[in-house]
Amino acid sequence: MILWHNPRCSKSRETLALLKDNGFDPSIRLYLETPPDADELRELLTMLGITANDLARKKEKEFKDLNLAAADEATLIDAMIAHPRLIERPILINGSKAAIGRPPENMLAIL
Repeated sequence: MILWHNPRCSKSRETLALLKDNGFDPSIRLYLETPPDADELRELLTMLGITANDLARKKEKEFKDLNLAAADEATLIDAMIAHPRLIERPILINGSKAAIGRPPENMLAIL
C-alpha cells in the first residue's frame, strides 16, 4: 500500500491520519520529490479509471501558464511528469486498486 502524499496538503494529511486511525501504515511516496514517469502515470490512470484531464489540478498556476485546458492526454501526462503539482492528491495505491482521497473516505473503498 502506497500513499502518494504531499505533507503540505490538508487532504493528504487527513487521508494519512484516516488510514492510520483504521490500522493501516502505508508506505509514503513524496511524489513532488519523486514524480512518476509516463508509464507509471498511465498505469495509475488505468487503475483509477479516469483520464489525465480528470487527474489534473486545474487551479494550479502551471495548468494555466502551460495552457493545458484543451491539451490532449499525452500532453497532460508530460506536463504532470514535469510539474507533479498538477497531479491531484492524495492517491492511495493498494495492489491493483487506486483511489483519490477527495474526500479522504474514498480510500476506505480499496482497503
